[in-house]
Amino acid sequence: MRTVTLQGKSFHLKGSLPKIGQHLPDCTLVDTDMKPVKLSSFHGKKLVLVVVPSLDTPVCQKETRHFHQLLAKKKDVHLVVVSMDLPFAQKRWCGAEGLDLVVLSDFKDRQFADKFGVQIEELGLLARSIFVAKEDGTLSYLEVVPVLSDEPNYQKVLDHLA
Repeated sequence: MRTVTLQGKSFHLKGSLPKIGQHLPDCTLVDTDMKPVKLSSFHGKKLVLVVVPSLDTPVCQKETRHFHQLLAKKKDVHLVVVSMDLPFAQKRWCGAEGLDLVVLSDFKDRQFADKFGVQIEELGLLARSIFVAKEDGTLSYLEVVPVLSDEPNYQKVLDHLA
């Protein structure tokens, strides 16, 4: 079984990851206004899915800000942040940070967690991970960060967008 660690303790990930070269699984998430959003609605541009355990933690905040800075001027890329945070908390955080970005929640149906294989079984949160898809929704890069308090490899993400 796949695991991630936090403060030296191992946690199990449920399910299986999508495979490189396959289409991303489609699922419905909830935006900060509680409206459903299908992941497939982002086809047509490259997609960077930044998956974080919670925007209420310093590493997740730093990672989200950094990806926003790196990708803000790339017109051919959708940046989407996914967490289990309630949409109200996500909206409040984006407002406090002054960030205009797409943040989606999987709190309601946990479709994303199930289809992407990144739910931390013991915590009910999503593991820090990155999924990059081509314009047609085909997965080209995947990273599950093994230590939850670490940041992902930003350069590898940028390389897959080039």
